Amino acid sequence: MGFLEKIKEAREKSKKRKFTQSWDISINLRGIDLRKPESRLNLEFVLPEGRGKENKVAVITDSLEAEAKKSADLVIKKSEIDSLVKNKKKLKQIANEYDFFLGEVSLMPVIGKSLGLVLGPRGKMPKPIPPKISVEHLVKRAKKTIKVVLKESPVIHTSIGTEDMPEEKVAKNAEALFDFVVDKLPKGRNNIKSVFIKLTMGKPIKLEV
Repeated sequence: MGFLEKIKEAREKSKKRKFTQSWDISINLRGIDLRKPESRLNLEFVLPEGRGKENKVAVITDSLEAEAKKSADLVIKKSEIDSLVKNKKKLKQIANEYDFFLGEVSLMPVIGKSLGLVLGPRGKMPKPIPPKISVEHLVKRAKKTIKVVLKESPVIHTSIGTEDMPEEKVAKNAEALFDFVVDKLPKGRNNIKSVFIKLTMGKPIKLEV
């Protein structure tokens, strides 16, 4: 598909801005009936070369506090859950500031009951930390993860890097994401209508599919 060539072209046709722009990809679909729940997607994908700007990850824990502090951006202890329930403003602030949440398995029922009303609607319910799995490993994965969502309109739109990343790495991310999406579609590539790539404020460049 020539991802690298199109990324170079998109950069050439984009003006330099006063902020670090993101690389955005839009995958437009056809032959998908989104009225059927099974046709919709709400998945996570780990970008092989990272996002350029890492996600902020919070860990809610009881016995894994020391390990979590080595890699997580925020550690919420079991003893702090009740105070967050009482302080909805702070809970909402944390929910908005942090991109991904992980929770110790033993705490998942408490987390769901106590924090679910705030985290759930934002799509940020914590992923459980399985026993004997490295917290650092899960945090590192979460920092490179993007959401792949297909709900109301037949298009998947997401960021695959930042403009200060090497173009080769952005191309690897784009290709890996494209293959992932194709694998999830009922008719594979036949469900792909078109693909565009662009910088945040730049001109969309069409890829041949």
